[in-house]
Amino acid sequence: MKSQISNLKSQITNILFLVVVLIVIAAGLRLWEVGQVPPSPDWDEAALGYNAYSLLHTGRDEYGQFLPVVLRSFDDYKPALYSYLIIPFLFLFGLSIQAVRMPSIFFGITTVVVVFLLAEHLFNNKKLSFLIALLLAISPWHIQFSRIGFESNVGLAFNIFGIFFFLKGLKKPYLLFLSVFSFCASIYVYQSEKVFSPLMLFMLIVIFHKQLFQVSKKHLITAILLGILFILPMGLYLITNPNALARAKGVSVFSDNSQIASTTLRIGVDMKNHDYLGYVVDNRRLVFVKDIAANYLSHYDLKWLFITGDVSRHHAPFMGLLYFWELPFLIAGIYYFIFSKYDKKTKLLILGWFLLAPLPASVTTGVPHAVRTLNFLPTWQIFIAFGLFGFYKFMEQKNKWLQYGFIACVSIAAIFNFAYFVDQYFVQQNYYNSLDWQYGYEQAVSYVSSLGAKEVVVTNQPPLDQSYIFFLFYLKYDPFLYQSQTKDVSGGFREDHVFGRYVFRPIEWNIEKKNSQTIYVGRPEDFPSNIHVLKTIFYLDGKPAIEIVRGE
Repeated sequence: MKSQISNLKSQITNILFLVVVLIVIAAGLRLWEVGQVPPSPDWDEAALGYNAYSLLHTGRDEYGQFLPVVLRSFDDYKPALYSYLIIPFLFLFGLSIQAVRMPSIFFGITTVVVVFLLAEHLFNNKKLSFLIALLLAISPWHIQFSRIGFESNVGLAFNIFGIFFFLKGLKKPYLLFLSVFSFCASIYVYQSEKVFSPLMLFMLIVIFHKQLFQVSKKHLITAILLGILFILPMGLYLITNPNALARAKGVSVFSDNSQIASTTLRIGVDMKNHDYLGYVVDNRRLVFVKDIAANYLSHYDLKWLFITGDVSRHHAPFMGLLYFWELPFLIAGIYYFIFSKYDKKTKLLILGWFLLAPLPASVTTGVPHAVRTLNFLPTWQIFIAFGLFGFYKFMEQKNKWLQYGFIACVSIAAIFNFAYFVDQYFVQQNYYNSLDWQYGYEQAVSYVSSLGAKEVVVTNQPPLDQSYIFFLFYLKYDPFLYQSQTKDVSGGFREDHVFGRYVFRPIEWNIEKKNSQTIYVGRPEDFPSNIHVLKTIFYLDGKPAIEIVRGE
């Protein structure tokens, strides 16, 4: 009995030690210079932050909606939970970039720990589980999105929590309540979860239906009722609000007018030429099916994963989403995983997860897309860890020195690749990507505020789109005052905005009614080359970002 207690204490101590190590590594990589790298909030972060500020002080979002389930913000109609999660951090950091990013950082660190616990539950191997979690802790993909206020990272966390509590709940049924809550919460965070989370839950039920139906009916019925209760507000909003799916429709492949026009033209030619096979092949529905299939497969493109990534805000400069040294172990790891000793249900769960992740992004444009497929994590890390273990075991059977050489080579490659990532992310990113992070507004707002002009005209043209939200954010503009001035109609994505002395619209210098009491904030191309510029704000690569001039 004493030896059993001693062994249990030793196991708990070992797990706690590994958890602490993971927390230190994950926290260090996610908290270091969080207010400076990336160098500024993008417009979505600024919108989430100001709406949180407005909710804290007025109970309403920028449009005057009381305790909204969804934020209209830029006509994106994004789930509102992330803004609510920012509110506690407003007390600590005020309305700032740190406050906006802290929920994502917190859930990013927590995800690493829960992945360790989930892997330990699935594989019952502490070394393997620690390696999987460690690979996630240092993952460029996960670090990128758990250092910024992107809702998808919190959605990923809730999905992983949901999977973990579901599996644990098969033995301890009260944990099923936490699983249901987690999956429902993910839907209140990010758009893609409305597709992924129900599919993941359905897959879990199918795979583990025998164990699930052995759980007492009381717990199952209670969990189902709680799920209905949790999801009801979002369901009612989707049913009653005609704009609820505006964002989904806007990025859907089915709304691609150029594709529709192209297929219509081809079908017309087919009909004219009596080309009945062409008529079938060019049918719009079949074309959409082909597009969706191509979109889906694009997310397994090794070039995208390991070399290029997609838009610059989704990865470190000159890097993909995964480390290049991981490639051979990923390929081998899939093989080792499929033919491993683990039971069929575990394999179905991980492989099903791996195959489900790209589905929400497959019906959208702009693919492959790192944000909409963040639910891939940690399946890549699981396969890579299996590949590393498989190679290690193979070398171990062959020769001791071969094993040592394998460890040395992998360690050197991993260290160099990690060091390159750290340099690209923490040093080079601000230089190369400050334009994409909409850098310069903080300096512009600070300078303009000191001038005391009667009117400030700010462009809202690319790349200074949605400039109004940055002024609200950095001015910490009184939400009560803003809502009263805009009369709860802030303006849509392409509309002009006005509040206080600030006007946000295109600047057309030749027809502006200029006077000395008006300040203009615009792009260099908005003003003639010979004009006197009060202040130029530069991107971090030295190129001019914003010019401020007086209207005289």
